[in-house]
Formats: sequence, C-alpha cells, structure tokens
Amino acid sequence: THSQVKPSKVNFWEEVSGYDENLNTIRTYQVCNVFEPSQNNWLLTTFIDRRGAQRIYVEIRFTVRDCSSIPNVPGSCKETFNLYYYETDAVIATKGTAFWMEAPYLKVDTIAADESFSQVDFGGRLMKVNTEVRSFGPLSKNGFYLAFQDYGACMSLLSVRVFYKKCPSVVQNFAIFPETMTGAESTSLVIARGICIPNSEEVDVPIKLYCNGDGEWMVPIGSCTCKAGFEPDNGNVCRACPPGTFKSTQGPGLCLQCPPNSRSTAEAATICVCRNGYYRGDADQPDEPCTSVPSSPRNVISIVNETSVILEWHSPRETGGRDDVVYNIVCKKCRADRRSCSHCDDNVDFVPRQLGLTETRVFISNLWAHTLYSFEIQAVNGVSNKSPYPAQHVSIDITTNQAAPSIVPIMHQISSTMNSFTLSWPQPEQPNGIILDYELRYYEKVRFNKCMSVHQQKKKKKKKKEKRFLFLESSLSPLVVLELSLRADMSNCPSPLGCPTHFSGSPGMKIYIDPFTYEDPNEAVREFAKEIDVSTVKIEEVIGAGEFGEVYKGRLKLPGKREIYVAIKTLKAGYVEKQRRDFLSEASIMGQFDHPNIIRLEGVVTKSRPVMIVTEFMENGALDSFLRQNDGQFTVIQLVGMMRGISAGMKYLSEMNYVHRDLAARNILVNSNLVCKVSDFGLSRYLQDDTSDPSYTSSLGGKIPVRWTAPEAIAYRKFTSASDVWSYGIVMWEVMSFGERPYWDMSNQDVINAIEQDYRLPPPMDCPSALHQLMLDCWQKDRNVRPRFTDIVSTLDKMIRNPTSLKAIANIPAVPSQPLLDRSIPDFNTFSSVEDWLGAIKMSQYRDNFLNSGFTSLQLVAQMTSEDLLRIGVTLAGHQKKILSNVQSMRVQMSQSPTTMA
Repeated sequence: THSQVKPSKVNFWEEVSGYDENLNTIRTYQVCNVFEPSQNNWLLTTFIDRRGAQRIYVEIRFTVRDCSSIPNVPGSCKETFNLYYYETDAVIATKGTAFWMEAPYLKVDTIAADESFSQVDFGGRLMKVNTEVRSFGPLSKNGFYLAFQDYGACMSLLSVRVFYKKCPSVVQNFAIFPETMTGAESTSLVIARGICIPNSEEVDVPIKLYCNGDGEWMVPIGSCTCKAGFEPDNGNVCRACPPGTFKSTQGPGLCLQCPPNSRSTAEAATICVCRNGYYRGDADQPDEPCTSVPSSPRNVISIVNETSVILEWHSPRETGGRDDVVYNIVCKKCRADRRSCSHCDDNVDFVPRQLGLTETRVFISNLWAHTLYSFEIQAVNGVSNKSPYPAQHVSIDITTNQAAPSIVPIMHQISSTMNSFTLSWPQPEQPNGIILDYELRYYEKVRFNKCMSVHQQKKKKKKKKEKRFLFLESSLSPLVVLELSLRADMSNCPSPLGCPTHFSGSPGMKIYIDPFTYEDPNEAVREFAKEIDVSTVKIEEVIGAGEFGEVYKGRLKLPGKREIYVAIKTLKAGYVEKQRRDFLSEASIMGQFDHPNIIRLEGVVTKSRPVMIVTEFMENGALDSFLRQNDGQFTVIQLVGMMRGISAGMKYLSEMNYVHRDLAARNILVNSNLVCKVSDFGLSRYLQDDTSDPSYTSSLGGKIPVRWTAPEAIAYRKFTSASDVWSYGIVMWEVMSFGERPYWDMSNQDVINAIEQDYRLPPPMDCPSALHQLMLDCWQKDRNVRPRFTDIVSTLDKMIRNPTSLKAIANIPAVPSQPLLDRSIPDFNTFSSVEDWLGAIKMSQYRDNFLNSGFTSLQLVAQMTSEDLLRIGVTLAGHQKKILSNVQSMRVQMSQSPTTMA
C-alpha cells in the first residue's frame, strides 16, 4: 500500500478527517467543487518503486455523493473519476512542481461508484464505501506515479493500496520452487524452475511450475524423488533409511527391512550385505533373500550295464533357499589301485547332458570295459559361483563290466594252397579288455548256411564232446596270423543242414557242463573252481545260515591283488561225503560262469576244515528283503534297471543251456551299486524233505517253489529256460511290489488251482502297464510263446532308453476280470474298526495318527486324500501309496459288491 498521496498545487482536493464505515476516525482526501464547471483536480502519489513487479494492482476505497441529492447542482456534476499512472526510472515529481500537468500520464480507467450516498445518508452518517481494484502493466522501469483526476465529482478517497501478485515459495513433488512474480498480463504464466530437496533427484524431465496471473501455482511438470537409501517423510523431506533397512532404487518407495540372511549397519543403505556363508546371485534383486549353496545330492545309486551306467540320486536335503539347483557330473577314470585318476575321455556320452542337469538322472555310455570310474555329482545353484569353496558333491565308484570287443576292422589273405590258406588281421580298435581268443566262421560260396570248424589249441581234460568251432588264442601282437587246413572239416559237411548251428554265442562262450556227469564230481570242482589257500581268507561275522552251514562276511587277500570283502559259505561239521559233494557242486556250477549279473566265485577251500565256498560280497543282501526295507524309495526306472540286470544274467545262463529252476527275488543278491546278480545254483534240488521253508512244497518226490514255478514244471517236472522265464515274471512282480509275497496268503494248492484256471497276478500298485504286460507274456500257459531272455533284455533296454513308455500305469480292476487275483486289498467288510484295517494292510504304526486326527470310522477313512495323509503325519511315499490304494479299494467296495477269489 502506498499512502503518500498529495494534491496538486492548484486544485480543490483537501485532506480532512472523516469516518470510515465503522465510524472510525480516518484521514481522507476530499473534493466537492460541483458548482463550478470544467473541473480538473489532480491528486498525485509520491514515486513508487515497483520492486521487480511487471504488473501493478491498485485497490481504491472511496465514497461518491449522488449528484441528484445535491440541491441546484448544475449538469456538470460527476459521479466518476479517472486513474492514471506514469512510469519512470527516477523521482521527477516533487512538491511545488506541476509535473502532473506536463507528464504523459497513461490512463488506467475511469472509475465509477457502485454505490453513492445522499444527504440523508450523510446526515445519518451512513457510509457507502466503494472498493475498486484496477491493474496496469507491463512495467519495465524502476517505478511509477499514480494520479487521480477529478472533473466535477463530490467524493472522498478513503485509502489507496498499491500491490503486486506473486506465487509464494513452495515445496512440491520433493522440489523447492522460489517466490515468483506474476507475469505482465493477467493471463501470463511464468515458469519457475524447481530445485530438488536434499537427497532427492529429478525424474525424467526437469521439474518446473507455472505461476499464473493470480499468484497461484499451476500443476507441476516433472518431479523429484528420494534417492536410493532415502525415503519420503511428510511429503517434503527425504529421510535416510535407518540401520536394518534399505532402499535400492530412487523413487517414492519406502525403506524395506533387510531380507533374510542379510543386514545393514549404517544409515542410507542402498543394499543389505549378505551374512557370512550367504550370497546374492547375479540375477537376484536386492529385496530378495541372500541364499547359500546347496548341500550334496543324496542316495546316489548306479545301474551298470557293461560299458554304460545309469546314475540316479535324490535332491539335496538343503537347497540353499533357492529353486534353481542343477547338477554337474565329473567323470574320472581311475587305476585299479585307486591311487590316481584322470578325467574321462572326450568320447564319453552323457544323456541328457553332463553339465546343468535339471533331472536327478543321467545315462553315461562309451566307457571302457573292466575299468574303475569315479563319478562326482555336484549340486550347484545361482550362488555357487560366489562361494569360495568347491561345490558340494557326492561321489560313487563303479567298475564297468565285460563287453564284447569292437569288430575286426579288416582281414588280409597272406597266402593260400589247395588245402589251406593263411589270414591276418589287426586287433580291434576297442578290445574292451584282454582278448582271449578269436572265432573264425567260414563257408563255401555256393552255400548260404555257415559252417564253422573248431580247433582248440588249449586242451581241456575230460572233454566230453567234440565241438566244431574255431577259437584262436589272442596274441599280444597287434597282428594275428592264422594258417588253416580245410581237409577234414569240409568233408564232414555234406550239406548246409549238416553243419552244427546250435552254438552262435559271442567269442569264447562255452556250454554249461553238469558236474554230476563227471564220474568223480571232485574232478569237476578241481576243473571249474580255484583252490584258495585258507591263510588268505579272514572270517569276520555271521550274516546268515544256509542249508549246509553258516554264511559269513569276510575278507580275501590273494597274492598280488588288493584285499576285498567276500561271502563265505561253510559246510557244517559232521557232514557225510555226499553232503560234501552236493555242497561243492554249487562251486562247480558257479565256476563255469563269468558275467556281471552272475554271482562271482572267488574260489573254494577243500584242503582244510571247514570246507568253504568263497564268493564276491553283496552289500545289500537278498533282493526281496532289500526291497521291503526300502519300500517306495526307488523310482520305476531304477527298478527296471534292477530287472534288466537279472534278465541279462538269465540270458547268459540260458545261452549256456543252464536252467536255474529256483529263480526268485530271495535268490538275487544286490551290491552297493544296486547291481543285481543271480545266485543259489544247484542247491534247490537237494533240499531235504523236512525243510520248513514255506516257499517250497513236495512235488513228484522233490521240493519245488510253487509260487515261482511254471505250471508244466509243477505238473511234469519239466524245467527249461521257458520255465525260468515264468519265474522271472514272478521276480518282476516282486520287484515292482517292493518284495510283496506272490499270491499273498494263499496256500500252495490254491495257487496251483488258480494258475490252472488261467488266473494271473494283478499289476502291483503304480506298476506301468508295459511292465505288467511283460509279466503276463512271461506267464503264458504255452511255454513256446513265452519271450526268451534275449527278448526280455531287449524290451527292458528300450524302456530304459525311452522312460516315457513307463508313464502309463496299469489299472487295478474294481470288479472280477483277468487278471483278477488281487488279495493285496482286503475286504473292508471283514473289519470292525480302523485299527483292524490298518493291521491287515500292515500299517498299524499309524493307528494313533488316524484316531487322534478324527478318522475313527472306515466311512471317514474311505474319504481320505493324499493331503489328509500328509496332515496326519504319513510322510513316506511308499506308505502313502499303499494306504491310498487300499482307501481307493475300500471306496469301490462300498459302492459295489465285487466277488473275489477266496
């Protein structure tokens, strides 16, 4: 407000005391010279500094008398006045000058009163004050003068307030905007640049605000946000994150608590540092927990098949808090003494891959035969590369089995005569061990059937039959030279059909010789079994009892070889000579076999007491008990690998014309690598009639294992490789049911009757349909249509190479149909309580779990799900499957009344 207003030197403005509308005494300027015409009275302010304003506002409070209320007033009476201004850089109007008369004043406006007063109002002291606001601009000089021109009005100036408008300093969007003058026009917008408050930064475009002509801020453009490590507080402060919290990015977000396994000890943390032993992966966000490396894989098992191996394992117990665990396989080839190992050859194949495995299974092939390998299975995740320590791993050592050598690449004829010729050839590129002999096959060009001639360079004692095959002993030289005479052989082949064709095995294969065909069975022992010095055998502990005596675990240290664990069968004291011969006959049989899936005979001790049979030690014992102890712990592909090993061993035996007669899971032994080996040769035929083993029953004067035996063998004692195939189908069922007893609690006679009526075992729980179909093929009544062991091995190999073929699960029929023999699922109508039912399915250990969780009736149990089992504490996968299978059967039985075999 500018109050320094003064009248011109010659005019009728006068300063008087008066009253305002509230009857307060005030000083006013008045003029009321209405009776004289041509009035021109000026009132001038002092110099007013514009203070940077471009537009000035003038608020005038005044009163005006109504001309009509003045008696005899002439027509020149006015009720308006004019407002002028003059802009200048210096003070040029002083008291005593008539500057206002000459200066080029600019008119702002003619101001009229909205209300005027009359004589009556004046007499009653009723003030009718008018307030008018005018503006002018733009101004560019240092200041200005205001002038009020009266030209015939009766009025009073109560006050004059001169001001400008500005937008005040403000904090918006975390930016400080300075005090900003309005523009030159009332519609002008003035840009104000903002400065981010401390600890904040601009986002995208520079921040700015527009100040309008009314001194009000418009909507801001752009913004500032708090820096990383700072959070907004009350909208205008960026506060540092306190210890224990962090903020990783610039923005409006608040500070967060440090994620698990991390911490921050100072203010304004942008990231929390991982605690010792924990790390943050390259792709991990700062708000994600710090994680650690996984523990080692667990329960690794191997399935060795000649020069290939399948490794399977369980996931690590601790994943480090991450879900990106993968596995790497490190392959090392070791010396037999294990003192040094080197990385495997580049041609070793890993399927699906060697590094970055997401599955817990790998198939490794192209290994060397008869070679010790050490495999490391490493578990790594997204932070393993941050750890200074090597990846956690589990190691497993395996020894590959024998494998046929690769083919002879080329053969050369060195010379020939009418009756002989000489051939030479290099050794195979992959001998896969020491080549013992070569087999040469030859035939006349005019004939299509092969004739083979045999000449044994190494003589054997008591050779029973002359065989017409040619075996050539291996030479250490890389070149083998053969001179062959054809005289006698060709003359003995009058036609292609006359040539012997029953032998077509791999090089060096022999035909099994029954030791009881020897006049002196002891000679068979001397020929086929190696005598061991008793001083090299150390007996440690009893691990079982056999028909002839106890079985021990011990150690064998032969000269020049490393010490190994062995199983030692002993002949009990007080035996007669026949018992001794019968006991040693098994060694005579085993000594003729050499296959990775046949129990290996190390030797015999016959020259001291007790008489011993020493075999390789199988850590996991008999297959049936091993499966029962690990119910539900193996995958289908692992079980198929076990069955493949058994079938490979039986294929070898069948090709040697050996019939086992007692093939069952109890007679299969399992080593630490889950390799299954056929055992128990020749003893079953000598079981005493008073044996208490319920697996065997008398039939035609001898004991036979009815549940495993083919019907023709039970009825006619006709044992062949085909009857072994039947038994193998039962072994498959035992494997897939984890050691369940075939035909459960049925009597042997009931089993015989059921088989005669074409009843067959149903698929075990979760058994793939392809495997059950193979079982049914093995159980064909006509032995001639059963598969051979060669076919079985081929079928299982295809399943292993194509695991998807095992995904289809065989269904257990709900009503009688073939196969319908399913005594594994009891009739719930025979039980009066949940406790009785659990006992029948051998799950009594969960009695309290069921009852304490409210499952007190069979009707409630029939509605249970897998989630219910987990909730009440049944966590073992095998037990869950078994209980759920019986629950499903109970549910079906409640809705139907099926008839089953009794």
